[in-house]
Amino acid sequence: MRKQILFFILFTISGSFTQAQTLDDYLVMAGENNPELKAYYQEYLAALEKAPQVGTLPDPELNAGIFFSPMERFMGNQVADIRLMQMFPWFGTLDSRKEAANLQAEARYQMFLDAKNQLFYEVKSTWFELYRIQKEIEINRENLEYLKEYERLALVKYSSSTSQSSSDMSMPNTSSNMSSSGTQMSDVLRIRMQYLELNNSILTLEDQLIPLQIKFNQLLNRDINSEISSVDTLEPGKLLADKMALLDSIQVSNPKLAKFDAEYAALEQEERIARLEGRPMLGAGIDYMPFQPRPEGNMMMGGMDMVMPMVSISLPIYRKKTNSKIKETELLREATLLRKEKEENLLAMEWANAIRDLENASRKIQLYQEQKEIAEQTLKLVTTSFTANGNGLEDVLAVQQQLLDFQLKEIKAIVLQHQSLAKLESLVSSEISPLN
Repeated sequence: MRKQILFFILFTISGSFTQAQTLDDYLVMAGENNPELKAYYQEYLAALEKAPQVGTLPDPELNAGIFFSPMERFMGNQVADIRLMQMFPWFGTLDSRKEAANLQAEARYQMFLDAKNQLFYEVKSTWFELYRIQKEIEINRENLEYLKEYERLALVKYSSSTSQSSSDMSMPNTSSNMSSSGTQMSDVLRIRMQYLELNNSILTLEDQLIPLQIKFNQLLNRDINSEISSVDTLEPGKLLADKMALLDSIQVSNPKLAKFDAEYAALEQEERIARLEGRPMLGAGIDYMPFQPRPEGNMMMGGMDMVMPMVSISLPIYRKKTNSKIKETELLREATLLRKEKEENLLAMEWANAIRDLENASRKIQLYQEQKEIAEQTLKLVTTSFTANGNGLEDVLAVQQQLLDFQLKEIKAIVLQHQSLAKLESLVSSEISPLN
């Protein structure tokens, strides 16, 4: 049954990432292999073993006394005294102990759920960050190709201008032709400077990939050089549930809060146990005394063994320790409620920050898409002008740089949007997923 529960948890993955089957596979792999998550589950299994320990009767006591020299009694010579006694806690004590242990195990289980949510968030966030860098490298490389084409056109214009200047050396406007050639050469150099800068950006991004790839593979507990798959395009996402309803779901189902609920219920049982332990314990047993016959005159007398039922009762007359235990549980329950209240406030802050990032990212995506469309139209116009008469290369490069900025910003906004969705999902229990 425990294995079935773990299987359900590890394979219950939100539909918010169905666009990337590889991410679902990585989440399953992380759930199966991550050592920290496995440690949390082993601690939960260990906590389940506590209930059988505290929910059983105390061990019976066996006392045996052997007389090296038989004791003379009326019944004969007593050679031993064997006593077996079993104590019984007050009614309901054992059930309360078992319930308290099970509630502590439930708290451990909620810690496991929270660790699973945090692990899945780390996997998703890192995977999205890898996608962002790879996409930025791809966009920058495309822009390198554009710069190469611009450089080719600029060189053609420069060669044409140089040839014309050479053939018109005797004409009055020679200085003007040479100035034009110099301007076109400066355009070529400007393109090359931008090319070098863009190429350096690509190298920097490639360096950033290495630690992220190592982190991702370590989250999956596999070789750090393992290949990582990604999607070609990450589409913008959205939150299907109402944001206030989502906050209510977090307050109800977040594993951290559920852990405090389980601990509070366990402390209630501890108080009940303290009150029950302040009542008498009952004991029942038998006392077996074997006898040997002894000679009386010319006859053997006695020799019949005796079996005597026994009962006992403890007298809990020292109430200070009982009252102190009850007071202790009351104080611990109050502390648990305060910690839960603090955690609710922290979760509300995390929810608010994630909603803020999500809404900002959604607005920016729409803005960058519109700006990107305008920049593409403008680029077509200035490129046509540059191709036709060789003028306006500076405008071409400026608009091309703007388009590149909009493309990179859009990728960052989309990734931030999905990371915010992943954060919101991590705040809710894995069995409840209101996200797309």
